[in-house]
Amino acid sequence: MSYSTVPIFFAQDDPNADPSTIGALPPRFGLLDDSEDRWKTFQSAIGCLNAEAPGGVSYKVCFLGRHGEGWHNVAEAKYGTEAWDAYWSKLDGDSEITWGPDALLTPLGETQALQAREAWKSEIPKGIPVPAKFYSSPLRRALDTWKETFGLRSNDAVLDKSKRTVLILENCREQYGVHTCDRRSTLSSLVTIYPPPTYVFEEGFAEEDPLWQKDEREPKPHIAERARAVLEVIFREPDIYISITAHSGFFNGVLAVIGRSDYALPTGGVLPVVVKRTAIPN
Repeated sequence: MSYSTVPIFFAQDDPNADPSTIGALPPRFGLLDDSEDRWKTFQSAIGCLNAEAPGGVSYKVCFLGRHGEGWHNVAEAKYGTEAWDAYWSKLDGDSEITWGPDALLTPLGETQALQAREAWKSEIPKGIPVPAKFYSSPLRRALDTWKETFGLRSNDAVLDKSKRTVLILENCREQYGVHTCDRRSTLSSLVTIYPPPTYVFEEGFAEEDPLWQKDEREPKPHIAERARAVLEVIFREPDIYISITAHSGFFNGVLAVIGRSDYALPTGGVLPVVVKRTAIPN
């Protein structure tokens, strides 16, 4: 399979788009069309792409949601990236904060997740296609972001109670190794915090973290391989509109697979991408 993108719908599609200018949650999630029937027009365009696609070609819309600010983000800002990578990232914390293993959201990160929920709620009356399938990283900062954005059991939730289900994939996690913030929790502890039926761990999900090593950082080409594997899972399902809650490193792996440059999505931000899959004949 080969993957590419249709870069014509969103402000973030522009190769020169500046994430610091666009922001984490731009109006309409960056959709260029600002008309009243914008999402109806968008869904019609996606429907036409799939209806008119030749054999072996299909399209999906993926809303890539980055977790809110975590304590590891605070620590990297505190010490600077060079010192963070060289020393502090290998520790579990300092005298003031803890960021490992499996860094949690800060209060600001929780607020950012709620702001993402409000962004979804503001577009629902305009007809935004709410994702039919949700995927998440198994790291707690991503799961808590999904919970605050989509999983709240309140009268103003984005999703009906019956639709609040997320599939947790090991391959959706952040670049792993060395940094303690990226070492995940055990399955038994995660299931206690994120119970079924809302939270579904993929079949074969291991009790202990099978990937993180203290002395070796995952190379970026391997992140792209994991991202490709996640896209293959997504495209095996019939749903067109997809949500993935994960991490900047993983999302840049997705962008590499579909032929786009890195995008520095802010914490708590959402990046929509239209993904095209083409089957390659044997």
